[in-house]
Parts: sequence; structure tokens; C-alpha cells
Amino acid sequence: MSSIKNKWLTIWHGFEEKHPKLSKWVYQIFYFFVFSMGVTVFQYLVFTFMPGILGKDLAGTEFMWPQKEMHLFGVDFTWSLLGYNVLRDASGAVLIGGGLGYFISYETGSFLAQCINFPLQRNITFKSKGNPVYQAMWYFIAWVVISLICNGFNNLWMPIASAYVPPAIYNLLVTFITGGVSMVIFFFVFKIIFPEGEPEKKEK
Repeated sequence: MSSIKNKWLTIWHGFEEKHPKLSKWVYQIFYFFVFSMGVTVFQYLVFTFMPGILGKDLAGTEFMWPQKEMHLFGVDFTWSLLGYNVLRDASGAVLIGGGLGYFISYETGSFLAQCINFPLQRNITFKSKGNPVYQAMWYFIAWVVISLICNGFNNLWMPIASAYVPPAIYNLLVTFITGGVSMVIFFFVFKIIFPEGEPEKKEK
């Protein structure tokens, strides 16, 4: 095993010497993807289990802003930027996976995932030595903006998906579509807020 590792390191160091800029991008994209997928799995677990823990009272509590009535693909629903429709079965009974319960679960899972993701991306992926408070502030602002974009996008297709697919598939779609959109945007946000070695340059 160690011989394979040593051989790989030799190849990688040779690649770094020949292509320093490209190797940095490859390194960053690789670790960014690995850490992002890790927190995506974490989010999926929160999205799947937390709504059930919160119960049907919160799942049946409507929390949506702003509200715009829509009809797409045979499904009537209310679109919003914040919050989710209350989901009901054919008899009108409340289903887990919507309403205030799902909104709390979504935001909790997403926020905790960023708390895990931030130090990993800052310290390992981008090896940044910038001001952590300043970077955390911009990271939080970016997360809020991206969350609003994803929420608005999700609320166009989630009510339709919930009418045709089981909850496990529904949560999987929410997780990976949201995660996919967020990953692309966040990578370039990170390139801006995590400048590598900035303080050392200033000191010199």
C-alpha cells in the first residue's frame, strides 16, 4: 500500500512542477468535491429524519413568503421564496415533508453543513490564511443568498415531485439538485473569499 502511495506522490509532484496552476485547480476541485459531497450526505440525513422528529403539527403548519398560486404539470401549489407547501395525501391528511417542519429541517441541515464545510474548505482545500472572521461573514452572506436562490428554485419543482415520487426519492432529489447548484456557485465564491497565502504576502 505504501509503495502505491509513494508512486502516486511521485507522479503528483512531477505534475505539480510541470503544471503549477493546473495542479492547484485539480487539487482544489478534488477536495472541494469530496468535502461538498460529504456535507451533502449529512444534509440528506437531516432532511430525511428531522421532519419526522419535529412531527405532523409543524409539518401541517403553513409557513411561506411571499405566496404566489401556481399550476404546473397538473399540480396546484403555492410558490414562495421562503417556506414550503404543507403536503397532504389524497384524503387530505398531512404528510411529513412539507410546511414549517420541513423548512426548519432544511435550514438547520443546510446551516450545520456549512459549519462543517467552512473550516474544511478554508484550511484544506484553499489553504487560506486570511482573516477568519471576515471570511466567515462573507461565507454567511453567500450562504443566505444561495439559499434564497435554491429555495425559490426548489419551490417550483418540489410540490410536483412530491405528488409523483416517494419521500426518500423526493429528499434525494432536493439534496442533490440543491447541492449541485450550490456547489458550482460556492466554488467560485470560495476562490474569492479564500485567497491563498494573502497575509504572508502582506507581511513580506
